[in-house]
Amino acid sequence: MPEEEATRSTKQVLNAERQRLDYWKKNASRIRSKNLVTGLCIGAFVIGMFGYTIMSVKQERILDEIDDEARNRIIRGPRTGANS
Repeated sequence: MPEEEATRSTKQVLNAERQRLDYWKKNASRIRSKNLVTGLCIGAFVIGMFGYTIMSVKQERILDEIDDEARNRIIRGPRTGANS
């Protein structure tokens, strides 16, 4: 009796493995395409975030230049005919 149970158990395990392998064979292309789409979405997000960061740093530099110009004009005072 124990041999029959062991054989039955082994057959069930082998059958389950075959079913799992068949599932992956049938759905491999669909899973690959989903993985590709997911990878492209993540890549697009990363590139977008990088681009946004670079652009915001450039804007900060421009704003710093504008602030420096404003500071210099305040220090120089108003331009009149006497001090032009």
